[in-house]
Amino acid sequence: MPTSVRPSNAVRPPSTAGVEGVGGGFSVAMKNALTSVSAAQNLSGQLQREVQMENPKVSLEETMVAIQKAQVGFQATLHVRNRMVQAYTDIMNMQV
Repeated sequence: MPTSVRPSNAVRPPSTAGVEGVGGGFSVAMKNALTSVSAAQNLSGQLQREVQMENPKVSLEETMVAIQKAQVGFQATLHVRNRMVQAYTDIMNMQV
């Protein structure tokens, strides 16, 4: 029996209440971003499976939008990672 998958409830960044005061800063923001991208990818995969199983409650349009959101999030994450690796390389190559 296929279950209904609703994107509005599935992709929400986790709450960071109380963690900010501990001094997480960048690492907390990065973890939240990665969690959000992962959730978007999981949602798009679920919606794709539901469309393939011909679930009438899941439209092709919302599936395509979810796929695009996941793709944009992944590309942004990839660019951030590349920038971080480049910054690390630049710092390691500095003359002291």
